Amino acid sequence: MRRIFLVVIAVAVAVAVAWWLADRTGTVSVTLDGYTVQTATSLAIVAVAVLVLALYAVLRLLALLLGIPVRIGFWRGRRRRAAGDEAITRTLVAIAAGAEGDARRESAKARRLLGDTPQTLLLAAEAGRLANRDDEATALYKQLAARDDAALLGLRGLFRQAMTAENWDEAAAIARRAEEVRPGGAWLRDERAQLAVRVGNWSQALRLAGPDAPRAVFATAAADAETDPAEALRLARQAWKESPGFTPAALAYARRLRGTGREVKALQLIREAWGINPQPELAAFSLEPIDDKLARIREAARIVGGNPEHPESQLLMARLSLEAGLLGEARRHLEEARQAGLNQKRLWLLLADVEIAEHGDTEASRDAQRDLLRRAASAEPDPAWRCEACGTHYPSWRPACPACHTAGRVNWGTPRLALAAS
Repeated sequence: MRRIFLVVIAVAVAVAVAWWLADRTGTVSVTLDGYTVQTATSLAIVAVAVLVLALYAVLRLLALLLGIPVRIGFWRGRRRRAAGDEAITRTLVAIAAGAEGDARRESAKARRLLGDTPQTLLLAAEAGRLANRDDEATALYKQLAARDDAALLGLRGLFRQAMTAENWDEAAAIARRAEEVRPGGAWLRDERAQLAVRVGNWSQALRLAGPDAPRAVFATAAADAETDPAEALRLARQAWKESPGFTPAALAYARRLRGTGREVKALQLIREAWGINPQPELAAFSLEPIDDKLARIREAARIVGGNPEHPESQLLMARLSLEAGLLGEARRHLEEARQAGLNQKRLWLLLADVEIAEHGDTEASRDAQRDLLRRAASAEPDPAWRCEACGTHYPSWRPACPACHTAGRVNWGTPRLALAAS
């Protein structure tokens, strides 16, 4: 309806203009080279209008003809761009599928079609890395790192290669460059924290640690590595506050308290840690300066006071009672631990030691000992420091597993159930 209305208006205007021209009086004459042309004014106006329209049509035709090469180039560029985008897509699919040959071939095609853009360079580098062509990938990453618009992409790739090659100095230098290019990046912070763990720079690992990182582990390791006593004490206190039940943190703090003469506070801290998470090294620290066997029992009773029914508390009291010759007490504590569900090798071996101390080398005692030793052979393994990530066990705690390089996963426990560090 609207179009009909517009057509009607246009026709009306055209009729009005024609009527106006027809009503004009007068003549127009043109003399050129001795020839004179004379016509009515209305016809002259129409002739001029027709001439203008003809000239406009000629100019449009010329513009159309002159623009043909440009349009052909634009059309070819669109086809080239579309083919390049398809090559990029095929490269991504090949990388995801692990098809290194297809990835390298399609990435090379994308570079031919689109040129060396950040996208094509990055994909070509990733394809080279997938194909284990490290030199090729490194050259492409360096080319990216030299660009102002994609330097971080290249630096990230170079950093990853340096970490894989365990070239810590180069990785640190690349991390500094990346920090200059993009200060405060979350990715860079995590990578620098990982680098700090790999080189054992625990203070830096603690500074860079995010909210989900094992901060108590990093603080404990930093305290152990610190040469300044005051700073070591501060770091140990921080570790203990991060996780009061984490045995290495409690021991690190207690050792430094003892070193500054604050023995009472150190022992109080050990008792608190035992109440949260009993562990033999806590008791060993408290009992270290005590030689008298009965005094050791009294101190152990204070240690386990916050958690006396725990099997670890019963085992501690049983071992000390056996050392002091209190065989009845030793057996009682061991039986209570067994009734609580403990079935570990150390329990049955302690029971065998009690049996020997109580009954000597009699026939009945030897039969009882053999039975206890058979139980020990089939019992659960004793707890130890084990990496929960790869299962490797260690004689002492480590902030990071040397076997799999995982930080914060070396904890005290058995393969079946390990005690968490936090």
